[in-house]
Parts: sequence; C-alpha cells; structure tokens
Amino acid sequence: MKLWWLRLARYARVRWRGLAFVLLLMLINVGLNVLKPWPLKLIVDCVLGNQSLPNTLVWLKTLAGDADIQLLGPLAGATIALFLASEGVRLLQDYVGAGVGSQMGYDLGAALFHRLQHLSLEFHNQQRSGDLVRRVMTDSICIRNLAMGVFLPVLTSVVNLVVMFVVMWQLDHFLSLLSLVVAPLIVLLIWVFNKPMIERTYQHQQFEGEIMALGEQTLTALPIVQAFGREAHEDERFRYLSQKALQACLRALLAQMQFKIGVSGVTAVGTAAIMLFGGFQVLDGSLSIGSLLVFLSYLASLYVPMETLAYMSSGFAAAAASAMRVLEVLDAKEEVREIAGATPLLLQPGKASGYVCLEKVTFGYQDGKPILQDISLEAQPGETIALVGATGVGKSTLVSLIPRFFDPWQGRVLFDGVDIRDVQLQSLREQIALVLQEPFLLPLTIAENIAYGCVGASREAIIAAAQAANADSFIQRLPQGYDTVIGERGATLSGGEKQRLAIARALLKDAPVLILDEPTSALDAQTEFLLLEALERLMAGRTTFIIAHRLSTVQRADRIVVLEQGRVAQIGTHQALLNARGLYYRLHQTQSSRAIIHSESV
Repeated sequence: MKLWWLRLARYARVRWRGLAFVLLLMLINVGLNVLKPWPLKLIVDCVLGNQSLPNTLVWLKTLAGDADIQLLGPLAGATIALFLASEGVRLLQDYVGAGVGSQMGYDLGAALFHRLQHLSLEFHNQQRSGDLVRRVMTDSICIRNLAMGVFLPVLTSVVNLVVMFVVMWQLDHFLSLLSLVVAPLIVLLIWVFNKPMIERTYQHQQFEGEIMALGEQTLTALPIVQAFGREAHEDERFRYLSQKALQACLRALLAQMQFKIGVSGVTAVGTAAIMLFGGFQVLDGSLSIGSLLVFLSYLASLYVPMETLAYMSSGFAAAAASAMRVLEVLDAKEEVREIAGATPLLLQPGKASGYVCLEKVTFGYQDGKPILQDISLEAQPGETIALVGATGVGKSTLVSLIPRFFDPWQGRVLFDGVDIRDVQLQSLREQIALVLQEPFLLPLTIAENIAYGCVGASREAIIAAAQAANADSFIQRLPQGYDTVIGERGATLSGGEKQRLAIARALLKDAPVLILDEPTSALDAQTEFLLLEALERLMAGRTTFIIAHRLSTVQRADRIVVLEQGRVAQIGTHQALLNARGLYYRLHQTQSSRAIIHSESV
C-alpha cells in the first residue's frame, strides 16, 4: 500500500483538464474570501468610527457622496456581491467537480471490471461475486474521493493558508504568530488518529462486501433456500453481518468524531487566545476595532483550511481503505498470463485444424493435491474423444486446460502443434466452442443468447443452429419466439431447454474444437436420441471432447478415455473396452443394471 495514491494517480491524469478547471475555481474562491471581511472593516472604522478611507478607496466618495453615512449602501452592496460571487463559484465548482470525480470513478471501475474478466477461474473460484461487484461499483470511487476530497482541497488549503497569513501579517505580526501555535497540536492529532481511522474504515467496508456477497448468493440460490426452509437462517446471517458492519461503522465514526472534536477544540482555543490578546490591543489603542474584526474573520478563514487539512486525514483514511480493496484485485496474481510478444494462433485468417495434444500434464487446485497426474492424450483433427470416469476424477478439469482456463503445473498443452502458452488467449479461444456442465444463459433474447459467441450472426444461421440442437420447436412456442427475453440465468426455461440453447450457441460458433461437458445431462431419452443424431452430423470434421456419465452418450466416440484417480486408466473404443473387462466394463455393467432395475420399477 505504500504510495498507493501514486499508483491510482494515472486515472486522475486522464481528467487533468477538468481537475485544472476545478482548481482554478477553488483559487478564485480563495481570492473572494480574502475580500469578504473588508466591507465590514470599512463600515466599522470609516462609517461608524472616525477613520478616513484608505487612499486606494477614496473614489468611493465620488460614487456615494461626501457624507460617511452614504458609504453604507455601496459597502453593504459589496458584501452581497462578494457573497453571491463566492456562492456562484462554489456551486460551479461542486457541479464540475462532481462530473470529473464521477468520470474518474467510472474509469477506475472499468479498469477493475476489465481486470476481473481477465483473471483466471482459479481466482474467481476463491472469491465471492457479490464482494467483487461492490469493489467495482463502490470501492472504485476512492479515486474521486482522493482527487476531489483530498488532493485539490489540500492544494487550495495551502494557498489559502499562505494568502491569509500574509494578509494577517500585514495587520498584526504578534497575533499572526500566535494564530500558528495550534498547528503542531493538529499535526499531533493526525498522527494519533490516522491509523485507527484507516483500519476501522477498511473493516467496515469488508463487512459491507460480505453483506453484498451474502445477498447475491442467497438470491441466486433462492429455490434451494425456499425448498429447504432456510429463509430464517439466511435472515439471521444477514442480521449478524449487518450488526458487525454497524459496529465497524460506528467504531470508524467514533475515531473520526474524536479526531474532529480534537481539531475543533484546538482551533477554538486558538480563536479565544486571539480574541483575548486582540482585545487588549484594542483597549491600549494599538489596534482598531475594525482591524480586530477583520483579523478574527481572517483567523476563521485561516483555521478553516487548517481544519480542512486535518480532516483530509479522515478522507484519506476512507480513500485508503477502498484503495486497499481495489488494489487487492489489481495486484492479484495472474495464474493464466499472456506472455509478452504472444503471437496469434493462426498467422493467416481461417480455422485451425483442431489437433490437440496433452503431454504429461499434472494439475490441481491446491498445492500438493493434484487432480490430474501425468496425463498424455492426443486428439487428431475431426476425432471425437469421450472422457468417462467417476465423479471428481478430473474430466471437466482436463478439458478446461484446452481453452487455457488454467495452466498445468507440469507438462504442456499443444494446439495445432503450438504450446498454447505461447499464443494470444483470444486467438486460441476463438477456435474452441464449449458447453459447460451448467448452461450459463444471460437475461437477453433467445437469439442473442445463441449468437453470444458469434456476434453478427444472421437470423437464418441462429435458427439453423437451434434446429440442429433440437431447440427450434420449443423456441417457436415462446411468446415472442427468438425475440423472447429469458430470465436471469435462464430461470424461465426448463433444464433441458437451457441445455439445448447452450448447445446451439456452441454449434453456431462453428469452431474446429468442440467441448461438450455433460451435453445431455438434462435431457430425456427421446430428446437425447435426437440430439445425438444431430451432434453426429455436426461433429464431423471437428475435434470433439465429450464428457458424460451416461455411457450410452459416448458409445459412438472414436476413442473413450477412462480416468481413474487423476490418471488415464484405459483408452479404446466402446467395444474394445468392454472386451477388456476393466474399469469401463464395470462402469457399463453398473449402469446397465441400474437401467434394468429402473425399467422394471416403472
């Protein structure tokens, strides 16, 4: 976190013109604040008292007349004019500052969102999406708070301090030096309270991130929550986190209040001292009443920037706490990193052949606990490879290495003879279409979901892909057909319908490598049969990796790879593996027995 503000400064530099304009408005207001007390001084000393107008202001009598009482109108009008001008400049400053600050916040949020999209699935598997959303939407405004709430106010406060002190010095040297006695005490308060304010604000924001994560998690899994009657439990969890967040918020506010009370107390003592010694000087005639009033007005204007500088510690603490959460994402280790100088998979536009080779690959999600061990597998262009085995042996993990969602600990993955770590990620993934075990759909139209991996696809191509996936019939029955907007994560569709849309999306991409992770898991037997017929035609010429627990799905594969305890136990055709009477044979016998029992019970 050292010099974290410098790391975020580049998001402010992009908006330097807006920041410069806001700074100019702040400086104009400093000048107006210098002028504000002078009409009052002239009224007290020159209208109510017996002093003459300064030589530089004698021209006022030309406008108002020779009688001193006639100066009241112009001087009162000057007070109103200075007030209105100051308020106008301040409002313009707030308006421009809000726009510039929001732009910087959105810039940082966009960078954070971009970073999250490119971090590996391993990172996201360890995070809660609700908390990440809060970092993008809320914590990213730390750059706005830093620039508009700390940096610019510090600059203008310093200028204000210098200008006010110079003017006060001209009025009275002793009182000016006396007014600075409070400065060391304010510095001491900053040193004492700064660290607690940062730590407590960070804790508060962490709890708020947990609340958002819980809300996202519960609402996403609402059918399970309701089915198992866990609403009260989730309510209790929410209340518990809310209580923790409230306690953390109050602790942070307490530190800020103690700090502000300390600063206000110090400046109050300084003001009282000036009033005391200034009163003595008025009584002995060394200082006029008007000058004392002007001095006290400037003293307030001097202490305001000093308090502002002190309160910057509070604003800085809030920005630092948010920046810590932002930088945790920006500094996250890239498990899958595109090397400098990575080349496209295809140097010429077109399609890859679809040759895939895994050479002695070892990989796992936790150190020392490999899921795959010493896997070697070769898939020729157009060949269909089926992966079977018990749950948890690494089938989905293996196919996740091909589009480089993860990098193997040992060994390498080749695509068309090239190590995929040496090519650009986008060019690699353009050559791969996949259907994940859970069919992720977006709250878009049916057509947009099918064409998600093939932007610009024609309606005819979309319909053809849906027909090939056996999805056209149910789509036509929807209220708006292909223009029907589906619910979040496909909530308005059945499991089989979602699966067929995901398959249509993969087929439309028309990539040379096709990965199907349990493509028929949510389909009935009749639909599965029709789908397999369509897949058999569409997989021609494509290298296909298909994962299935139901062995009936993979019988037509060119080769079946049987995994056991993270290793390749058997490879062969369906009939050859049955004849070998090994692990595949036992899996087949078990499923056949279950199918017979099920049919008899029906």
